[in-house]
Amino acid sequence: MPNLHELENAMPIAPLKIVALRSASKMGRQINDYLVEFRRSIHNDKVKKDPAFHGYSEDNYLVDFETPRFGSGEGKATFHESIRGKDLFLLVDVCNHSITYTMNGYTNHMSPDDHYQDLKRVIAACNGKAHRINVIMPFLYEGRQHKRSGRESLDCAYALRELQGMGISNFITFDAHDPRVQNAIPLSGFDDFISPYQFIKVLLNSEEDLIVDKNHLLVISPDEGALDRAVYFANVLGVDTGMFYKRRDYSTIINGRNPIVAHEFLGDNIDGKDIIIIDDIISSGQSMLDTAKQLKKMNARRIFVCCTFGLFTDGLKAFDEAYEKGYFDKVVTTDLTYLPPELHSKPYFIEAGMSKFIASLIDFMNHDTSLNNALTTAEKIHGILNAYNSRRSITAPEGE
Repeated sequence: MPNLHELENAMPIAPLKIVALRSASKMGRQINDYLVEFRRSIHNDKVKKDPAFHGYSEDNYLVDFETPRFGSGEGKATFHESIRGKDLFLLVDVCNHSITYTMNGYTNHMSPDDHYQDLKRVIAACNGKAHRINVIMPFLYEGRQHKRSGRESLDCAYALRELQGMGISNFITFDAHDPRVQNAIPLSGFDDFISPYQFIKVLLNSEEDLIVDKNHLLVISPDEGALDRAVYFANVLGVDTGMFYKRRDYSTIINGRNPIVAHEFLGDNIDGKDIIIIDDIISSGQSMLDTAKQLKKMNARRIFVCCTFGLFTDGLKAFDEAYEKGYFDKVVTTDLTYLPPELHSKPYFIEAGMSKFIASLIDFMNHDTSLNNALTTAEKIHGILNAYNSRRSITAPEGE
């Protein structure tokens, strides 16, 4: 764990507890295991002797609770243990559509609205007894409805204001569609993290002949909205950036949006280069696959798609067909949201695990120390790149 000495010299603000809602139960167990491991590695006599550290090193930090439903579909939240004076970290995945409940004899799949409502029920069940409440919501609820275009709702900002009013102290999310939505709660804690380190780490582990320099690699943004991510990723890797501009037909509206007429590329020559396409969300994936197809027509060598959230709302058929046609080589997504089980069997899929990183964030927040201690610096990414390049120089055949 990074900067372990910072934790050895700090006192937790309150006993730590994790409330992993059903939508994030798997990740909650993984985070719990990492926290148990982290705190057992602390070599500090105060942890063993000082009464202020009572409950610091435990075998389990998960809270025993439930969110049952009545036959009418209404629900509630109930804690089965005391949370008085605890530093609570609530973990929820609003995109987990695999969870069902019965309503009037019918089986319904939980929507983002249902998960958000359960989150509020859990906060309400705390009843002011917890020392502090922190919410970890990797996929920001209604994050794509972050600004108004005409007479429409402003759902993301309203949800943040609502949670603030319920008494949460800190809100943690990942790769927010537009992090400026935090302006809705300017006096509350709001942290937005990205995952470039995890992306490059799993890519280097899966590809033995990836050459990371300006002559062999290019980072592409599939649209203007993802350009900031691509620029940061490219600068850290020391390569160039390109972008696709979505030319739309503004005279037509289909499904509430102006249809895309063509993808126009802005950037350097990509002939024979490996390409990393980086974005925040794979929803249906059609735009991403169109971008990959265009890049292949421009004679790109290999194409790696890196997205923080793999939702795959239209299933995996289109990705299977595109992979068979050679439009892309790998798809890298994090485990921050629910992933279809069949995705793990696909030859093109790579998962970037984020549980250890979230466990580090929780540990530092519980000690009320700077989260910069847990962040991945450019130096750390350069370190794994140097290690990878050294390994390649040793294992590469003579003359390569």
